[in-house]
Amino acid sequence: MSPHRPRAVALASAALAIVLTATACGGDGQKSDAGGKSATDDRNGAAAKLRWSACSAPTAAQGGGKAPGKGWECAKLPVPLDHAKPDGEKIELALIRARATQKSDRIGSLVFNFGGPGGSGVATLPGLADTYTTLRARYDLVSFDPRGVGESAGVWCQSDKELDESLQIDGTPDDDAELRTTLASNKAYIDACAKNSSKVLPHVDTISAAKDMDRIRAALGEEKLHYFGISYGTELGGVYAHLFPGKVGRTVLDAVVDPTQDPVQGNLGQTKGFQLALDNYLKGCASKGTGATGGGCPTQEQITTLLKNLDAKPLPTAQGRKLTQDEAVNGIAAALYSEESWKYLTAGLQEAIGKGTGNTLLLLFDSLSGRSPDGRYSNLQAANRAISCADAQQRYTVEDVRRRLPEFRAASPVFGESAAWSLLSCTDWPVAGKWKNPEVSAPGAAPILVVGNAGDPATPVAGAERMAERLGKGVGVRLTVQGEGHGTYGVNECATKAVNAQLLEGKPPKDGTTCS
Repeated sequence: MSPHRPRAVALASAALAIVLTATACGGDGQKSDAGGKSATDDRNGAAAKLRWSACSAPTAAQGGGKAPGKGWECAKLPVPLDHAKPDGEKIELALIRARATQKSDRIGSLVFNFGGPGGSGVATLPGLADTYTTLRARYDLVSFDPRGVGESAGVWCQSDKELDESLQIDGTPDDDAELRTTLASNKAYIDACAKNSSKVLPHVDTISAAKDMDRIRAALGEEKLHYFGISYGTELGGVYAHLFPGKVGRTVLDAVVDPTQDPVQGNLGQTKGFQLALDNYLKGCASKGTGATGGGCPTQEQITTLLKNLDAKPLPTAQGRKLTQDEAVNGIAAALYSEESWKYLTAGLQEAIGKGTGNTLLLLFDSLSGRSPDGRYSNLQAANRAISCADAQQRYTVEDVRRRLPEFRAASPVFGESAAWSLLSCTDWPVAGKWKNPEVSAPGAAPILVVGNAGDPATPVAGAERMAERLGKGVGVRLTVQGEGHGTYGVNECATKAVNAQLLEGKPPKDGTTCS
C-alpha cells in the first residue's frame, strides 16, 4: 500500500504458493460500437493471422520461471501503438494458448485477464490451468500480456537494484524531512519511466487494451469474444463490453473493480476491505486456538505495535535486506488475498513479533511486488503505475493526502496511512489520464455474469453490484458469494458451478443469486 501499490491485483495468491514453497463519462474517448462491427480489421477487412509455436520460458519482465511445456503454444500479434493511427507504428502482443481437450464439443477460445493491471497472462495461465480443466474441455484457454506488460511493449522504469533501494524509502512520511525523501523517490521513479518508456506511456490505457482484445478476438477467428476477467480484468472486460457490445460472447467478471469510484474512493474502499479481511483472519485464527505453527495468534494491537516499531527500526532478514514498515504492511495485505494463505500470515507475524526477523513477511511482500527469489523484478510495478496513470485523470497533492489522512486512519489503523499516501502515485506523471471513471454501459450486449465475494479485500463486494448496474438492465447478472478472498472460481463450489453454466451452456444464474 505504498506509492507502488497495485490497485487491484489478482495474482498474489498464485505467487504466494510459488514463493513460499521454494473506474460514467461519455467524453472519455470511449465510443461504443453498438453495431458490433469489429475494430480489429484493417482497412481491407483482413484480420491478422497468428503463428503459434512452442513456448519458451517466461522472461524476467514476465516474472521468470520454467517453460510451460507440452500442450502450450505462444504467438505474437501486431497491433497499432496508437489505435487512432491504425496504419502507423506497431507493437506486438504476446499470447499463449492451450487447445481444448474435447475437440468435437469445442465452443471456441476463452480469453483470460488475471488482473493487475500489470500481470502477465502468458506467465500466469499455465500455472493456473488445473483450475480451469472443466473449461478447457470445450475451450482453447487463451491469455496475453496486455500492452505495457511483460513482453507486450513492456513499460520499464528502474533497475532491480534501484527498485530494491526505492522500496526501502518510507512511503508514509512523519515529518518534513521524510516527506522530502518520499517525494524525491517518487520523482526519481517517474523520471525513470519517462526516460526509459516514453514511447509507450501515452498508449497503455485500458481503452487501448480493450481495442487490442477485439483484435485478439478477430485473430483467433472468433465472431464473439468469450472472456473471463478477474480483478482489473473486470474493468478491462467492462470497457470492452461498452466499446463492442455486439461482440460480447459468454463473459464472466469475478472480483469486480467498482467502475463508479475515483482513486480516493477506490483506495478508501480497499483500505476498508483489507481491514475487514484482517479482522476476519484474526477471528478465524483465534477460533482455532493457536497459529499455524503452534505459536499463538497475533492480535491487532500486536500488529500495530510491530508496524510502529518498524517505522523506526526495520527488521533483519536472511537475504540481507531489511523489512520496512511499508513492506510489512504490503506483506500482510498479500496474505489476505486468499484464505489459503492465512497460514503464511500467521507464520510471518509470529516470526516478526516473536523472533525479531522479517523473512516470511518480506517473501509475502515480494510476491505482491513482482520480485523473484533471484532478485529480478517483473515489470508488474512499472506497468501497474503506467496503466493506472494513463487511465485516471485525477492528480493529488500532499495537501490532499493530509486532508484525507484522518478518514483513512479511521478506516484502518494498519492499512490507512499507506493507502492515503499512495494517492501521490500519479502526481507529476508525464501523461494525462483518459477518464474520471471508466464507461462500461453496454446496451444490447449478451448477459455478463458479475461475481462479488463478501470477504474480498481488494475489490469489495459492492463493486460487483455497481458494475452490474452500469453494464445495464438485462446485461449485468449479479452473483454474490458469502466467502473470503479475492476471486471465487475454483474456491467456492456454488460460484464455480454458476460460472461453468454461463461459459459452457450460456446459462447465467438468476440475477441477485447468492452462494454461501
